[in-house]
This record gives sequence, structure tokens and C-alpha cells, in this order.
Amino acid sequence: MVAMFQEDNGTSSIASSSPLQVFSTMSFTRPTLLSSPSSPFKDLKPEERGLYLIHLLLTCANHVASGSLQNANAALEQLSLLSSPDGDTMQRVAAYFTEALANRIIKSWPGLYRALNATQTRNSNVSEEVHVRRLFFDMFPILKVSYLLTNRAIIEAMEGEKMVHVIDLDASEPAQWLALIQAFNSRPEGPPHLRITGVHRHKEVLDQMAHRLTEEAEKLDIPFQFNPVVSSLESLNLDQLRVKTGEALAVSSVLQLHNFLASDDDFLRKNGYSLSGDSASSLPLPKSRRFLNAIWSLSPKIMVVTEQDSDHNGSTLMERLLESLYTYAALFDCLEAKVPRTCQDRIKVEKMFFGEEIKNIIACEGYERRERHEKLEKWSQRINLAGFGNVPFSCYAMLQARRLLQGYGSDGYMIKEESGCAVICWQDRALYSVSAWRCRK
Repeated sequence: MVAMFQEDNGTSSIASSSPLQVFSTMSFTRPTLLSSPSSPFKDLKPEERGLYLIHLLLTCANHVASGSLQNANAALEQLSLLSSPDGDTMQRVAAYFTEALANRIIKSWPGLYRALNATQTRNSNVSEEVHVRRLFFDMFPILKVSYLLTNRAIIEAMEGEKMVHVIDLDASEPAQWLALIQAFNSRPEGPPHLRITGVHRHKEVLDQMAHRLTEEAEKLDIPFQFNPVVSSLESLNLDQLRVKTGEALAVSSVLQLHNFLASDDDFLRKNGYSLSGDSASSLPLPKSRRFLNAIWSLSPKIMVVTEQDSDHNGSTLMERLLESLYTYAALFDCLEAKVPRTCQDRIKVEKMFFGEEIKNIIACEGYERRERHEKLEKWSQRINLAGFGNVPFSCYAMLQARRLLQGYGSDGYMIKEESGCAVICWQDRALYSVSAWRCRK
């Protein structure tokens, strides 16, 4: 099963100075803006250049937060000269944070913002969206590790079960379930009758997945059904999942639950509900809690949750900027260690995947701010309150995950165990968490 999620080659193509090392040595004093930045900037070493860019970003963000737009504009001018979407790691990171800060300023004039975006196409390009997600899958081992751990947890929980139903809350990548079908086929007691329910906003994505999985199941002669549900997670009606009596149920959520936190934030402002559950029982619950309670009511034998392990949900711009700079510097450094700078697919992932996340974290507020990533500790608290208990990953599952990372060809990746959960790191920076849960009766 490990082989399903390994790359063909694993040589590191570029040696880079880590932006994380720059971060660890920086002092947060405001830099003096250079009157002519381009000339002295060329003489700086990469570490010094990265440090100066970070200082400029912090200075600019402070000005944006305080409403000092003339000073913010001066900082943005220098950042635009010194950052580059095809430069080294910190130049690339700075380019997307610079764009996000400028976007935040423009949003403060709604008329200007709407006028500048009046002719832009509002319909998302589904094939492009799927393509970029696939590039993320190919260029990073993160989703491969997530799928491997999820599948192992499902296989172990479903031992001896004859009818298995798996609900995928973001059915965008067939590779995970192709591997699960193959693993069930090799069970000593034979494969179960397998039903997979896929939830996604776009019908064409579900159609493609149905075709791939049905084809594989027929080839292996495994009894199989695919139930497509065209819906966003927030609009999902649990009746559409068609859970039947006698089925052993598993739920997989990959990078989805944080989408509820924008609704939760609005709810908390109005009702004052606390995450610890201390509020009066008569009060309504936030949307994430209601959704998790609804999943619990289906009595799944196992639920596996993958989320970004970062604190990008701070109430202030400066909180989010500092934390997200750490995270995205690490993610861009992952690519720097393995993928050539001129690779167009790398640029596409940085712009359309990470760049859009950065823009949402920095430029947006209120319900529009969807990328509200939080740490494993907070997710564990939420999931526990909904009636679930943690299921530690088996030693075999963790061994497989570590072997996958070792075969990936970049020494910076590692997995830490945290309270029975797995945290995927680049060097010492936590990036994503994977945790398994079962219903407490």
C-alpha cells in the first residue's frame, strides 16, 4: 500500500537556506526603508535578504492594521521591487503576502474593490481546481500520508465486517479509495461489500471518481457501489448519505472541517458560546459542533480527520500574519528542496493553492475568511465534546507512514506522534495533523 503513494524519484534538486532558520534568528524591530532598495539589496546574502523581506512585511502589516496607508504604500512599493514569484523561497513567499496586504487595503474601499473586479469571471474553473489539487498531491507527501493513515485506520476498524460504508467529505482524489479497494481485496477473509459515498460541490468530479472506482472494483470482482452527493459540506443533508442499518460506517474528512469556523465565529460573536462547552445547555450550538454531533448520531466505527496544524484563526491581522508566515515559509521551502524554481507546475501550486489561502487569511474578514486553520489541540477538544474518543494509530500504520516519507527523497519531512495522533512536519514545523476517532457510547 505504501507503493501507491510514493514518487518515482526522490533526489533533491536544490540546496537552499531555510527561511525557518531566518525566522529563528530575527529580531522584530522595524527596518529602515531603503531610498533605493534594488542596488544594496543585490549585495545581501540570501539569509539577510529573507530577513529584510520579513521585516518589510511586518512593517507593512503594522501600517495596514493602524490605517497608515501612506506608509503602507511605501512599504508595498519596496516589497514589490524585492519580492518575486519566481525567486528564492522568501522572495516567493513575500510576493504572495505583498499581494494579500495590497488586497486588504483595496477591500477597505468596497466601491473601488468591486469596480476593479467587475469584469472578472465568477465561475470557478473546476478542471483547473482539480488539476491544482492533483499537483499538490504529487509534489508533497502530505496527502499521501493522510490517505495511508486513514486507510489503515479503516481497514483495522473494519476487520471481519461484511458490509462497509465509507463517507468521503471531500471526494476529489480517487487514489485514496483505489488503494483501499486493493487493500480490502487482499483481506484474509475476503473483501466486504463496499459502498463509498462521495461529497463534492461539482458533479463532474464525482462522475470521474465513480468511473475510476467502479472500474477498479469490477477488475478485482469486489461488490461495490458509489453514492454521489453534489453538495457543499455546509449545505449537506445527512439523509443524502443514505446510511443503512447493518453497515459498518467510516468517515473521512480531509481539510474540510475548518470551513465551518467562519460560521462559528459569527455565532460566537452573537451568542458567546465557549469551545469548552460551558454555556447554558438551552443555547444553540455552533455549526461545527452541530455537524460533528450529526456525524456522531450515525455511529461510525471510525472517523479520520486531516487538518492544517496551524493557528491561522487569530482575531488580529498581526497574529495571523506572523503565524502564517512561518507555515507558508515552510511549505515553500518543501518545494525549494525538491522542485526546480522554473517549474511551471510549482509556480501554479504556489499561486493557485497557497497564494489563494494566504490572500484569504490576510485580506479577508468575517464570513469571507474561510481559511481558519487551527491546531490539533483545538480540533481534539471540539471532536471530544461531540462524543468521540481518540483512537491511536497502530504501530504498523505509523511505520508505513514513516517509510513513505523516507522514500520521498527530502530529509526535512518527519512525523511526530501527539496524543495518539500523527503530525506531519517540515523540519521542526508542524504542518498537518491526522487523527482517528470512534464514538463514545
